[in-house]
Amino acid sequence: MIKNKIHPLQLLTLALYIFIYTPTLVMIVFSFNQQQFPSPWTGFSLNWYIDLFQNKELWQAAYTSFLVAFWSTTLSALLSIGLIFYTARGGKIKKFLPIFYGNYIFPETVFAVGFLTFILFINLPLGLSTLILAHLVLALGIFIPLTYHAYKEIDPFILEASMDLGAPPLYTFFHITIPLLYPVLTTTALLVFVNSFEDFLLAYFCAGNSVQTLSLYIFSKIRTGVSPVLNALFTLLFSASSLLAFLYLYFQKRNLRIP
Repeated sequence: MIKNKIHPLQLLTLALYIFIYTPTLVMIVFSFNQQQFPSPWTGFSLNWYIDLFQNKELWQAAYTSFLVAFWSTTLSALLSIGLIFYTARGGKIKKFLPIFYGNYIFPETVFAVGFLTFILFINLPLGLSTLILAHLVLALGIFIPLTYHAYKEIDPFILEASMDLGAPPLYTFFHITIPLLYPVLTTTALLVFVNSFEDFLLAYFCAGNSVQTLSLYIFSKIRTGVSPVLNALFTLLFSASSLLAFLYLYFQKRNLRIP
C-alpha cells in the first residue's frame, strides 16, 4: 500500500497561511479579553463590544466611509454602463482604454498626490465631494476595462437575433446586454466598494480636515497603541466579510442563480 507523502510545497503553503492568519486570530481572541491589549488573558468579557457600539465618533467615520464607497461605486457603475451603451450604438472607445490602465501602472500614492495637486491647482476646497471624486476616478480604472472586455465577449449573434425579432436597440441593451453583464458588474462593484471603503491613502490626501473616514479614525487611534475596541471592530468586519464569502460559495455550490 502506497502512502501519500506530504510535498514540501504543501508544508510551505500551510506555514505561510499560519503566518498570515495568526495575527488575525490573536486580534479576535483578545477582543474578548477583560484587560487591554497586550495584557495576558484574564477572562472573557464583552465590554469592548459594548464600548464599540457606544462610540459615536467611530460609527460616524464608518458612515462616511460607507457614503464614499456607495457613491463612488454607484457613479462608476452608471458611467461604465453609459460607456457600454455608447459602444453598443457604434461608438469607438478602444483607443481611449489605455487611459484607464494608469491605475494598474502607477502606485496609489502617486495617484493621490497627483489628484491633490490638481485639486489645489483648480482651487477646489477639500472635503467629502473631493474624496468621492478621487475614489470615482480610481474606480473607473477598474470598472471600465472589465465591463468593456466582458461586453466584447458577448456573442453578437444574440444581440442581432433580438433586434431581428423586432426589439429596439434600447430594449435589447437593457434586457439582453445588461443581464449578460450582471456577473462582471456585481463582482466589480463589490471589488470597488471594498477597496473604497477600506482605502486610506486617498482619504489621507484628499479628504481635508473636515472629513474623517474609518481608516483615518483607526490611524489616529493606533498611533497611541492598539485599542481593544479596534480589535472588536475588526472582529465584526472580518465576520461579516467571511459570512458573505461563505454564502456566495454556498449558493454557487448549490447551482443557484447569483445576480
